Amino acid sequence: MPFRIATRPGRADRANEDFAAATDRTAVVLDGVSAQPGNGCVHGVAWYTRRLGGLLLAGADSGAPLRTALAEAIGAASSLHADDCDLTLQETPSATVVVARTVGAHLEYLVLSDSVLVVSDPSGVRLLAETRLEQVRDQLARVPYGSAADTPERDEEERRRRDAVRARRNVAGGFWTAGADPRAADAALVGSIPLEHVRGWAAMTDGASRAVDVFGAHDWSSAVDLALNHGPLALIEQVRALETADPDGDGFPRGKSSDDATVLTWTPDFGRS
Repeated sequence: MPFRIATRPGRADRANEDFAAATDRTAVVLDGVSAQPGNGCVHGVAWYTRRLGGLLLAGADSGAPLRTALAEAIGAASSLHADDCDLTLQETPSATVVVARTVGAHLEYLVLSDSVLVVSDPSGVRLLAETRLEQVRDQLARVPYGSAADTPERDEEERRRRDAVRARRNVAGGFWTAGADPRAADAALVGSIPLEHVRGWAAMTDGASRAVDVFGAHDWSSAVDLALNHGPLALIEQVRALETADPDGDGFPRGKSSDDATVLTWTPDFGRS
């Protein structure tokens, strides 16, 4: 089997809201969006990501176009709890998504929101990322703060900014995650790469990619090299060590001290479909 998977919860006392699975040629990685109070769902985010992930893996492995597979999986997953939950609420469970599959001589991929696919090729690495969420955050960051750092007023401004980001999830002009609206699939980044140009790849949720974009312990090249050469768990364990060394986020500010983290890798050394 060409795939290797490692996933760990951010906290031992909470369910892991990430999901990863693979067949012999298709892999999916999902990162459930942390639930807010009053999200309208009685099941929880982990319940949703597992069902969406299983449906998506089946659809993608069948050969359907990847956006179609995602849209149909969202519709099917939503139908499983539409009678019990209020799916009209913006905070209904949703997830970021990476799908990768080998089809003939090509790697086909889909990326939605801030999980990433990093492909190693002869010239270096290629980061495949869907950047709408990053664009929303950048727009809000351009507005100056009106209060001093390390004050209650600054904390309140930070809370309002987080609320402003959430308010732009799954709306026109904002960013999309895979929730109850199949139109999210239209926002996904999709493409294809000749397998002859692929040395290997790693899909990561943001709890693992923070090794690069939060802690700066790696660039994308060294992160994917670590995962490919030493196994996906090696990257997660390094992230955990970095989190433990900065438990309060004083050196490396972040929304969660420790987050669910998942890495899924593929290398041609193990065979191709």
